[in-house]
Amino acid sequence: MTLPAPTYTFSDDQADAYDRISAVLSNAGVDLERDTLLPQRGKDQVIAVIGKAGSGKTLLLAEIARAMEEAGVDVVSGDWEGKRRKDRRTLAILAPTNKAASVLRNRGVPATTIHRILYTPVYDPEYERIAEWLAGQGERPEIEGLTDAALDRAMAFYQINKSIPGALATAGLRGSDFITGWKRREEPLDIGLVDESSMLDAKQLEDLKEIFPTLLLFGDPAQLAPVNQSGAMVFDGLEDSAKLILSRVHRQADDNPILDLAHALADPDLSFDSFERMVEDAARRDERVVMGQRVEAQLMARSPVLVWRNATRIRLIHAFRAAYGAPPDALLPGEPLICDGIELPVKHRKKRLDLEARGLIKGAQVVYLGPGSKPGFSRLHVIGAENPQVSAASIVKIEMPDEEEPFIPYAARMGATFLHGSAVTIHKAQGSQWDTVQVFAPDLFAAARVGRMEAGVPLWKRLAYVAITRAQERLIWVVRNRLARPVEALSTDDLVVAAPVLTLEAQDEETP
Repeated sequence: MTLPAPTYTFSDDQADAYDRISAVLSNAGVDLERDTLLPQRGKDQVIAVIGKAGSGKTLLLAEIARAMEEAGVDVVSGDWEGKRRKDRRTLAILAPTNKAASVLRNRGVPATTIHRILYTPVYDPEYERIAEWLAGQGERPEIEGLTDAALDRAMAFYQINKSIPGALATAGLRGSDFITGWKRREEPLDIGLVDESSMLDAKQLEDLKEIFPTLLLFGDPAQLAPVNQSGAMVFDGLEDSAKLILSRVHRQADDNPILDLAHALADPDLSFDSFERMVEDAARRDERVVMGQRVEAQLMARSPVLVWRNATRIRLIHAFRAAYGAPPDALLPGEPLICDGIELPVKHRKKRLDLEARGLIKGAQVVYLGPGSKPGFSRLHVIGAENPQVSAASIVKIEMPDEEEPFIPYAARMGATFLHGSAVTIHKAQGSQWDTVQVFAPDLFAAARVGRMEAGVPLWKRLAYVAITRAQERLIWVVRNRLARPVEALSTDDLVVAAPVLTLEAQDEETP
């Protein structure tokens, strides 16, 4: 049988990478040419596909995933796994954050987060029978309290969305009804595809290597390395033979001025002033690039301003809240937040895993919907999560200018911690994309004046590259330290939920 015809015409470098990856997968027991599955024949392998923005990494990842599914490999989502079969070969498509995973899902790639693969849900045995039936591995169950109509709703939802928790919620169940806990994965999987791997640190890579004998990393070498990696990315340490380089920039065929600017930063002789003149020229030629005289508060509600310095971030957050008339002692529905981690003692490990599994991991983008049912609890919309609306014990920190301690308008005693999300550092924005992105240029000018280098490249260029490539449709290069007031009040009307809300009763229990 011939190689499955890709739905996209490959460039030469993509075709070479596809052929080399096919050989790697063949050693792993997945023969894409013959659509056959065999036990793994070769040794464990880690391969990196490296390329700058627009080089076709995501398209290549999607084609590889499609070909593997056609060969009979099972895609593991992290929601639920059926009984282990000897002839089963498994694939997981991963990203470091919910937002990065949602970018892939929006392109038809069934991605999940790394955390959801490292930790698997433990289902109540009665409701696991429903999951087995939905996945085609069991007979239609009879469950006390669930009508035939409820089961039909669950099946109809699953056939469209392929989400077990979403289907069970459609049947009227709460998350705490069917998920009794979380455990670290014991059974390894076969093959992992990891997008945005420039965000991985060494510990995450080791965790993934424990699970996947064959690991394919897709990353951009021009982005910012994790803060604890001393400017290096996990794929930098691989042998040259394990790196597949994509050099052609495909999206430039669409005459994309944003990508043109990003790739111009590779010129070693380019100064900040020269680059800013390039932005001005692009803005005169193309409406997709804008020289902004003010930060637009309206955009900050869903697309944060990208900055370098924390002091700038805090000033812009306070300007945003003042522009919307937000009170100092409470949040307005619609205010954006960034998860800063989970504050729970070790004995509450189950609760921590439950919060993280629902998308409340460090760096997650969240929108505040309103107070929860108990003091200190918040109703939240997790951007990019498959089941985005949760209720969780929350500690919200509003950082104050020139003060070390943040102001906390209200808080549970312990739970998920949040910072305001109307402005974020460029480092934290990695892995995310928005239709329109505002970049605060005075901060990048400050970085250029400092003269810092990272991995042999001026830091301002790395910052500018990451910030610019977060924009999918329009880039606003903000040149003045001013804020334009919004023309409409904050709202949550844009947060349409396709799947029913999962009520996480386990999170609402009183914490001792």
